[in-house]
Amino acid sequence: MASFKTNYLLVCFSFMVSTLSVKACVHTVEAAVPEELKAGYIISEVNLQHCLNNTHLELTTSDPDFAIQQDGLLYAIHSTTIHSGERAFVIWLQDQQSHQKWKIDVTLSVEHNMVKREVNLKRSKRRWRPLPFSIRENEFPPFPKEIQQVQSDSSQNYDIIYKIYGQGVNLPPIGLFSVVPETGMLKVHRAVDREQIAEYKFFAEARTKDGIKRDRDLDITVKVEDENDNRPEFTDVVVLSVPEHSEIGAIVGQVNATDRDEPGTLFTQMAYKIISSTDLFSIQSETGIMYTTSTALDRETKDTYELTVEATDCKGQHYGLSNTGTVRIVLTDINDNPPTFKANKYEAKVEENQKDVLILRIPVEDKDLFNTSNWKAKFVIKKGNENGNFRIETDPVTNEGLLYVVKPFDYEKNKIVKLEVAAENEAELVGTKSTWATVPVDVNVINVDEGPEFETPNLFLRIKENEPNGTLIGIYKALDPETKSSDGIKYYKISDPASWIQVEKNTGKLLVAGNMDRESSFVTNGMYNITVNAVDQSSKTGTGTVEIYLEDENDNNPIITNKDLVICEHYGQLGYVKVEAEDKDAEPLSSPFVFSFPKDHDKNWKITNEKATSMHLEQATELPTGTYNVPVIIGDQQGKGEQQIVTVRICKCISGQCVASQTSAALGVWGILALLLGIALLLMLLCILLTCFCGKKKEKVDLDNGAEAVLIKSNTEGPGEEVMAPNFKMSAQQTALEQESQFLQQSGGGLQDIRLSDFQNVNNVYGSQTLGSGMQNDPSSFLSATNSTFQTNYGQQFGSGIQHYADKNGTSIWRTNGLVIDQKLNGFVTEHNDRFAEDISHVYGFEGRGSFAGSVGCCSDLNDDSGLEFVNTLGPKFRTLAQVCTKK
Repeated sequence: MASFKTNYLLVCFSFMVSTLSVKACVHTVEAAVPEELKAGYIISEVNLQHCLNNTHLELTTSDPDFAIQQDGLLYAIHSTTIHSGERAFVIWLQDQQSHQKWKIDVTLSVEHNMVKREVNLKRSKRRWRPLPFSIRENEFPPFPKEIQQVQSDSSQNYDIIYKIYGQGVNLPPIGLFSVVPETGMLKVHRAVDREQIAEYKFFAEARTKDGIKRDRDLDITVKVEDENDNRPEFTDVVVLSVPEHSEIGAIVGQVNATDRDEPGTLFTQMAYKIISSTDLFSIQSETGIMYTTSTALDRETKDTYELTVEATDCKGQHYGLSNTGTVRIVLTDINDNPPTFKANKYEAKVEENQKDVLILRIPVEDKDLFNTSNWKAKFVIKKGNENGNFRIETDPVTNEGLLYVVKPFDYEKNKIVKLEVAAENEAELVGTKSTWATVPVDVNVINVDEGPEFETPNLFLRIKENEPNGTLIGIYKALDPETKSSDGIKYYKISDPASWIQVEKNTGKLLVAGNMDRESSFVTNGMYNITVNAVDQSSKTGTGTVEIYLEDENDNNPIITNKDLVICEHYGQLGYVKVEAEDKDAEPLSSPFVFSFPKDHDKNWKITNEKATSMHLEQATELPTGTYNVPVIIGDQQGKGEQQIVTVRICKCISGQCVASQTSAALGVWGILALLLGIALLLMLLCILLTCFCGKKKEKVDLDNGAEAVLIKSNTEGPGEEVMAPNFKMSAQQTALEQESQFLQQSGGGLQDIRLSDFQNVNNVYGSQTLGSGMQNDPSSFLSATNSTFQTNYGQQFGSGIQHYADKNGTSIWRTNGLVIDQKLNGFVTEHNDRFAEDISHVYGFEGRGSFAGSVGCCSDLNDDSGLEFVNTLGPKFRTLAQVCTKK
């Protein structure tokens, strides 16, 4: 009975544990798992048959590390770790048709937590038999093949059904393994390759026929045993390098072959050997390191070697697999070849006086690697360039030496220059006993006809300033380089800033031509320079400089630089000012100065605090505000000086500035008298002007008959203006009423509203003057002909008397003419015939005799007493005026 109870409890406990992972749509799932879960680990199988409509379920989890399949299989999709001994997440089920949801809470506990719980229950979990086993790769058919049997301890009491899942079962590669459900025999269904998958991990579970788990799932690891089925492999080409002429045993590099077989086994242990025929290199069998076996490796002879190397696994045993690869060995360059010259000697030519010119290219050869420091040449002039006349460079493209002349040669001094040039490299020579090569270079100087040369390029002269004009200060001669003679050479100045020097054309004598003042702005530190040009008979020139040092003379007195000074008045204190002086002469003809007063000074001032170029001028007594002129004598070290006036102003100050004294703005007696005199003169001038403009009487002027028929030039080249009004003023005897009636008759009915009152009692708007007894002579009364006005400029004498005209009704005539102009303008608008002038020349049938006066138009209707009878005696000259006014 006790045994039955025990078995019953064990069965119940086993059933309880197994049902933790199989729920019929429960709310929670609890499972014990390892602390570290690998991808593909199956946690539990959840029974979803009674959960909603299980044919249209959408299954998701809240933890991205886990997933659930439609058959309820819950597994890990990523490798993960269960931290803190427990992990929880949610499985969501949703019916895609009804959109109903169901939530299942999942709690994963680490296995040792479960063990503790079992300890508390005094119950141990059943264990499967250990199953360490492996399979060989590349097995031959037939398949499937039995590989191992798994068996649960619960199979002693129950009929167990075995099932496997995981990698190689229901996860890729799918269908590789299977199990016989009743016996637990594992089978493999095809050959495996270790180089693709080295081991397989899947799980086995044991259930009773009623689906109850009796044991925890067993994780099964199947290792794949390696076979030597892979040959060693090389990269395409193994490239190694070593310097040429290396010592024997120098390391060239290492050759490495790879093998896909299992590392650390005999199948991946290589042995190397060189199968090419060579005595220059060797290889270490175990490591693949290559060495040099000769010093005859010359890059200039052969720069690359290609060798075939064989690698065999299984340490080179006869049963090992082998393969070959190509090793390319490149010899790197060293500077073992110095540059060599192509010729044994070089020659060049250069004209004298030339500089900065290329005279020779020196080619060299170098067998070292092109365009490296071992190949690039560097040229050095070993001999012959002691004076620095040459410069040599390297052409970066051709590697040639470029020889330049940088300082000119004189044929008379150097006809040929011998050089020795060496060719080196940028890098030092190594691995050879050769030395740098040298070559002689002869440079021939070509003679040219040169210009004259001065005996010295810079002639230095020392003279005193202020020498009188015409003083000879020196001779600056030039010589012909070929003849060493100065015959026929002329001298000219190129520059003489102050025009102080005269250069004699034929002799080169230097004469003073101006006051040479050492203190002039043209002199710098006592030096004055001129430039002289020498020209020979072939017009070739040479240039020289004359440097003249002017010795100082005491020709300048000390001068006060601040003569207007201010002393601010302070009650009870005596002020002073600082007086400064300068002397343009140099020492000892200048400072320190001696300051003193003239003998007759007023004792109001005294000199204190004397220094080399300044002193204090101090009040000797208290003086009132005002301006004081203080005489001071300043002398230099030689006693040369003169009396000078220092103006000192004593005033009240604010912030060091004088304040202007307040003065009265009232005028004095003389100011009032000057003001009255000016007013009187202004009144007198005004009276004179009034008298001139208003008080003159009209004067009569007798006009000479020679004025008859005179045509006055008006610069008019065409017909005159069309006028309607008469060209002549009415006489003074004609009454205003007659003027009005005549005007109305000529102007037509358009002017009937004009009244005599409009023309009377109106003064002339222009100032008027009379000539003689009333003849008008004021140009302002000469109204413009373009406005059809009357002309009153000149009185005329006809017959035996003088007719005088007055202009008292000039304003009335002005207004009348205005009305006539309006009528004319209206005529032009309407194109009426009266728009033309009535006093133009008319054409009539010829009656055998012409008129001397011609037609005068509107003027012909004047009465005999109108004073216009003179028009009948104008003569033929008047015809020209009439023709000008004729309408074309």
